[in-house]
Amino acid sequence: MSSVADQLNSVLQKTARVIELCNALQEENDLLKQENQSIKVALDHSKNKNADLDEKLRVLKLAKSIEGTSEKTLDIKQKINDFVREIDKCVVLLKK
Repeated sequence: MSSVADQLNSVLQKTARVIELCNALQEENDLLKQENQSIKVALDHSKNKNADLDEKLRVLKLAKSIEGTSEKTLDIKQKINDFVREIDKCVVLLKK
C-alpha cells in the first residue's frame, strides 16, 4: 500500500513543480508582452518621425530647386503648383 502512497506523493510533487514552472513561464510571458508593446510604441514613434523627416526633406528639395533663376517659366509654374498642392494638404490636415 505504501507503494501507491509513494506514487501519489510523486505525482503531487511533479504536479507542484509543473505549476511552479507554469507560473514562472507566465511571468516571463507577461514581461515579454510588456517589452514587445514598448518596442512597438518606439517603432511607431520612429516611423512617424521618419515620415515627418521625409516630408521636410521633400519640401526642402522643392524649395532648393526654386532657388535657381535659370529655370524656364513652365518649370517655375510647376513648382508653384506643387507648393499650392502642399499648402492644400496642410489645410486639409489642419481641418481634421
